[in-house]
Amino acid sequence: MSAGAGANGDRGDHGKRRVAAASDLHCRPEHGGRMREFVKAVNAEAEVLVLCGDLTDRGHPEEAKVLADALSGLSVPCAAVLGNHDLDRGAGAEVTRLLGDAGVEVLDGDHLILRDDLGVAGVKGFMGGFGNATLQAFGEGPLKAFVQEAVTEALKLEAALSQLDSEKRIVIMHYTPILETTVGENVEIRPFLGTSRLAAPIDLYGADVVFHGHAHHGALEGRTPKGTPVYNVAMPLLRKLTGRSFLLVEV
Repeated sequence: MSAGAGANGDRGDHGKRRVAAASDLHCRPEHGGRMREFVKAVNAEAEVLVLCGDLTDRGHPEEAKVLADALSGLSVPCAAVLGNHDLDRGAGAEVTRLLGDAGVEVLDGDHLILRDDLGVAGVKGFMGGFGNATLQAFGEGPLKAFVQEAVTEALKLEAALSQLDSEKRIVIMHYTPILETTVGENVEIRPFLGTSRLAAPIDLYGADVVFHGHAHHGALEGRTPKGTPVYNVAMPLLRKLTGRSFLLVEV
């Protein structure tokens, strides 16, 4: 796996696929032009686009409609997951429908095959901390419910990966499965940016690469305990580090 670019439609070196990945677009009604420029750049360089949540700013359907109008111009297949901002107004189903009408496959514990050989498994994920500091289901009912949400998301990812039969395997999520990509964020909020519970199914079933967002001020990359590359593709971070709106990776 390596970074790369080329004319749209051509395979990368050694049969690799050029995957554009981005997250935290936070689209608002006035962002139509910016989103169309984003789509134009993806079409020029990538074979596949994956989006890792917080696609809208507050989950308003009108925000999703602006983004969907732009994404309808994609000439490459697109898979996505929703993030916490997309669910803020309780309109996640409508956001999903609007994006689906634009040809975007929104995953929630699901999997699909893109370009014949590129499998994608996707979940929103959740928070709860990492390693020995992972929050456990002990004590008050609300705390147990909080932990159960993380467990449920991990189980959804495990189910998706267990059914994914493809030559190449990508995992997309909003929250991070590793601590390393939270480095740069305030220490106090890092447990709320993801949980290592999400890394367990990745290491159990295997993947070529993981993409996530949410950590706007985190680090670009890290690895799961068993060595799977993990990239934080939050758009604010990518713009700061690379000057670009998406990360291009060959898989």
